[in-house]
Amino acid sequence: MEYRTENTYAPASALEVIASLRSALGQVMRIESHTIHQAPLEVIEFSGQLIRPSDEAFDIIYDRFTALGYTPMLTQKDGKEVVIAQHGIVKPTPNNNRTNVILLVLTIISTWFVGIQYAGGDQLARLLPPDADIGSFFGAIFTHPQLWLIGLPYALTLLGVLGIHEMGHYVAARIHKAAVTLPYFIPMPFGLGTMGAVIRLKSPIKNRRQLFDIGVAGPLAGLAIAVPLLAIGLLTSPVQYVGAPVPGGQEGNSILYWLLKLILKGRALPGGGYDVILNAIAFPAWFGLVVTMINLLPIGQLDGGHVIYSIFGRFQWKIANAALVVLLGLGFFLAFTTHDFLNVWLIWALLTQVFGLRHPPPLDDITPLDRRRKLIGYATIVIFILIFTPIPFS
Repeated sequence: MEYRTENTYAPASALEVIASLRSALGQVMRIESHTIHQAPLEVIEFSGQLIRPSDEAFDIIYDRFTALGYTPMLTQKDGKEVVIAQHGIVKPTPNNNRTNVILLVLTIISTWFVGIQYAGGDQLARLLPPDADIGSFFGAIFTHPQLWLIGLPYALTLLGVLGIHEMGHYVAARIHKAAVTLPYFIPMPFGLGTMGAVIRLKSPIKNRRQLFDIGVAGPLAGLAIAVPLLAIGLLTSPVQYVGAPVPGGQEGNSILYWLLKLILKGRALPGGGYDVILNAIAFPAWFGLVVTMINLLPIGQLDGGHVIYSIFGRFQWKIANAALVVLLGLGFFLAFTTHDFLNVWLIWALLTQVFGLRHPPPLDDITPLDRRRKLIGYATIVIFILIFTPIPFS
């Protein structure tokens, strides 16, 4: 998160601060005790019993505490409700949308060029000598504008899936009045043409319902466009005899992907030396499923971490530990069977040690999800299972 903390309330005395905070809590909580954890008055903990529903109580506490210059956190300890007052409130910093626009333009260019390489095939072979360098490639593109159209489906599909995913997060955050940036696309002039896109929350998450809505909106929005585009791509992609698969050149199967090929192509693929040759729509749409699958891993502050913490609370921490064991198992399996020691699972296992396995709690860590959100959350877990790709490339 990107924000600054401002101390907006200058108390005359410690007694005045305690009295003001206790008064702010008086209508929603029977206070039994308070403890100052960081002197002089940086962190104050109030323990007792709420006398209103937790969601209603926290809204009142939040408004009153922030007016006094404190950020509240609501949790439970030893069978009692606990309100922790942290001195200072969050003030989101202004957005600089110019950076978002520049990165988007660069990513459009990079994915367009990769799309030309992916779909150009025979045309590029006719235009370029066998030993052509990168300068010759760019020269061919600028002297033969018809190549631009060839790269367009790839770029539109990939950026469409990634962009809709991030805009799902953005719209959900705005609905909840959370401070958030527009998506930052990450250009990459080789490989897939991009390293993805991210948004940045610039204010703390208030409760699990807000956390769930923002977290789940991205994957569901991205899948809503990725799955239809994948179906269209598969329908327009040929099935050919390819013989033995080239190591590292075979895209991996998930349950959903395997079923789509079975339904749309009438056979299990790959099989018998035959496979579908993904065109410039099918491949980036398939990759969109892989990106969504990775985002739904139940670790840290990935979308899956948001969803699992929203449903199960701090039990997410144990789930994340189990997920790390699975990542390491898959990673070492790929390392020893393919000699790829920089495979996706070992990389993510390493990243969890950098960014953390545990999802931080929202400010209100008591109020549970309602039934509708829980059902959507369980459905999202099923979706994750359906799109999970143990071996992304083989």
